[in-house]
Amino acid sequence: MTTKGRVTLPIEVGIDDQVRELMERLGADAVRNSDGTELPELVHELSAKVYSTYFPARGDQEWAVANPDTVTNLFLQSARKPALENELTIDVMEGYLTEQIEPDTNVDLDKYWEVHDRTTGTRLETEDWELVDGTNVRIKNAVKGHVYTVNFLARQIWDATQMYNYITNNWDDDPTRDKERPYNVVLPKVWKRVTEQLGKWLDEHDEVDVVRFTTFFYHFTLVFNTHRKEKFVDWFGYSASVSVTALEQFAEEYGYRLTPEDFIDEGYYNSYFRQPSKQFRDWIAFQHKFVTSRVRELTDAVHEAGKEAMMFLGDNWIGVEPYGPHFKDAGLDAVVGSVGNAATCRLIADIPHVKYTEGRFLPYFFPDVFNEDGDPVGEANSSWLTARRAIVRSPLDRIGYGGYLSLAVQFPEFVDRIEEICQEFRDIYDAAEGKHPQVASPRVGIVNAWGKLRTWQTHMVAHALPYEQVEAYVGVIEALAGQGFDVQFISFDEILEGALDNLDVLINVGEAGTAFSGGDVWLNPDLQVAVREFVANGGGMIGVGEPCAVSANGAFNQLSDVFGIDQEQSWSLSTDRYPNLVDEHFILGENGELDVKLKGGSRFWVPVSDDVSILKMNGTSVELASSEYGKGRAIYIAGLPYSQDNNRLLERAIFWASSKEAEYENSVHCEDPRIEVATYDSGAVFVYNSSFDQVEATVRNTADGDKEIKLGPLGSVWL
Repeated sequence: MTTKGRVTLPIEVGIDDQVRELMERLGADAVRNSDGTELPELVHELSAKVYSTYFPARGDQEWAVANPDTVTNLFLQSARKPALENELTIDVMEGYLTEQIEPDTNVDLDKYWEVHDRTTGTRLETEDWELVDGTNVRIKNAVKGHVYTVNFLARQIWDATQMYNYITNNWDDDPTRDKERPYNVVLPKVWKRVTEQLGKWLDEHDEVDVVRFTTFFYHFTLVFNTHRKEKFVDWFGYSASVSVTALEQFAEEYGYRLTPEDFIDEGYYNSYFRQPSKQFRDWIAFQHKFVTSRVRELTDAVHEAGKEAMMFLGDNWIGVEPYGPHFKDAGLDAVVGSVGNAATCRLIADIPHVKYTEGRFLPYFFPDVFNEDGDPVGEANSSWLTARRAIVRSPLDRIGYGGYLSLAVQFPEFVDRIEEICQEFRDIYDAAEGKHPQVASPRVGIVNAWGKLRTWQTHMVAHALPYEQVEAYVGVIEALAGQGFDVQFISFDEILEGALDNLDVLINVGEAGTAFSGGDVWLNPDLQVAVREFVANGGGMIGVGEPCAVSANGAFNQLSDVFGIDQEQSWSLSTDRYPNLVDEHFILGENGELDVKLKGGSRFWVPVSDDVSILKMNGTSVELASSEYGKGRAIYIAGLPYSQDNNRLLERAIFWASSKEAEYENSVHCEDPRIEVATYDSGAVFVYNSSFDQVEATVRNTADGDKEIKLGPLGSVWL
């Protein structure tokens, strides 16, 4: 049956007939503009909710150009340069795009610029270097053979998102497209202007029902190189949220002063894979409190105008932190975000303290996909396949698309497909009555340095190329996002505070030395004792990649006694190993039919206990192992790239680790890993094919017994 609602359609000027047709076909009940488009007069005729983008920190360009002292700042590091003589000159702008940034020299260079000897790890005194002609730093007494860098404060003169859209959509030849610059709301005159302009805009736009803030004030770290290509991207980066004013306010509030190196972090820019320092944690907390307090002033104004306030979780989202302690004070009605996979879908859907959530589905209607060589239908199917797994477990309230509708309508097969997707989304929501399906009893905790703050966000690498380096780890999060467990994200500190009392299975996943595996935190005896006691008393532990890993005291895995395996560091090659290979195990599926393809690192893992069961090896390296420890159980997995079989492996591993295999066997489920099942309190059972295959299989234990089903690619059925 065709229904209407819960869908937002991007519209633009000049295609009124197509807008009317697409609204009818997709059942859209809301419309929106996009970056670079305007709402047509047609919106006054449509019986639809109207969203309008609003850019509080870059929309007022005439004023921004007239007030060049208001741009935002960021800390950057120059290229690493060797000293081949006793004097070295470094051009700090080498490799950076001058259209986007310029050095900020109108500041106290002693405070906001630094030169570091990266060979010795020391900072040079200011009398040992000088700034020449605005971009070159001359190091006077360089040590031959040492490598040096300059930390410098820069001005951002082109907004990163508008720049990305400008370049992606080839706007260079469009005279109507100005290069927009951001401005910093921490400055009193900027904030006065921002609040005044919002009030004026609200008065002038009666047609708008929802103000879609895109987003607020500080952009995630996105820096381009001289070829207009992305040079450094960190979705969680705070290096572009700095300014002299904010740094002075921080020093007054926290009682100490941050340095450029606190942001540069040896050139890693506090990548969230790094163990976060106290200084960086304090800066996040400082900005989170400041940003949400400013957001509240804007949302109050929106509500006074009789409109809703929505945040786009992207662009200038830094400081908002939807899982942070002050988010509840922001006064937002809704959050919308781009859905890239199941994990990002859960990230949006699970956000607390808002009335509704909305997912922006891929692909965006941009020319990088909508061209003669692109595959928009294929991308739409892939997006729906991954997103649906999460939507079933934690429903979004709405979905929609973004970009240029005039481009999408040139691809009729794509329009046909998204019409089907929109209807299936409504069907799922209506049949489930917007509720979550039942969850299994094992309570699962993911432990890392960030805890709740990075709920569903671990191992994400936005835009950057080396995604394959974390594929073995992000697959765990992707799998859990579509599974029927209560999943919590906890920090190492919370384990010491008793968080394990509320869990049945603890998962530690990541590469050694990262914030996710833990690194040096595992040298804390109290942490080791807490986890050992948890497992010995009946809890479950799952380690993926290099869990609990730091080389010390004769072990690399500091809980090697729990897992029964450890990483060989080429220090104990003289020790003979006799793996206890096991062909069958609960976690390998019925008759061991799961075709799991695990992914280990460059080093190999070996058994260190005669009792550990080795389920899978790659040559001499253990890829999958299980062990009993007191009353509890532990599982080691070398790496878990997402696949249907690997997803099922992890699901069964959680049941086994919590000693609840019988619960799984008696649940409504399908042994074929391509078929997933969700059961609701109403008695309804949703069965869906999470693959592009034609599948015939048996669903076990329904109210009417076992059921034979046949589903086409991405097919689904309600029992």
